[in-house]
Amino acid sequence: MLEGINVRSRVAVYLQVENHVQFAIAAGKLKEGDQLPSVRELSERLGVNPNTIAKSYRDLEVMGLLYTRRGMGVFINKGVQAKCKEECNRKIFSKMYEVVSEAKASGVSKKDLQEIFNSSYSLADDPYGDPPKEILKLAAAKK
Repeated sequence: MLEGINVRSRVAVYLQVENHVQFAIAAGKLKEGDQLPSVRELSERLGVNPNTIAKSYRDLEVMGLLYTRRGMGVFINKGVQAKCKEECNRKIFSKMYEVVSEAKASGVSKKDLQEIFNSSYSLADDPYGDPPKEILKLAAAKK
């Protein structure tokens, strides 16, 4: 969790950090009371400006997912897993609907979509990384 971000992504760095935290909470990798890395530590680890991390943490605190204990650090709030799971599902299902609709409109078959989905699911490890070569090869083969 929070091991890397993709500066080439269309998703802003601060949003990538926020999303990684939300995904980790939704998946149960971060639990209530868990402490997050300090702003300085995370900015150094990711190679980004500390202000970017501070903005992400502030936004997550405003959303009610984190709380700060002065002099102690930043922690995961109580009872937020269900909220994160619901929000993550909403985002993902909306994106999937958009992708499926675009694929259908452009003539991609259901079989091809299922093949791409299955391959993507087995290879996926970084939501903001470049698509693996295997996926790009599948797309090229479907001309």
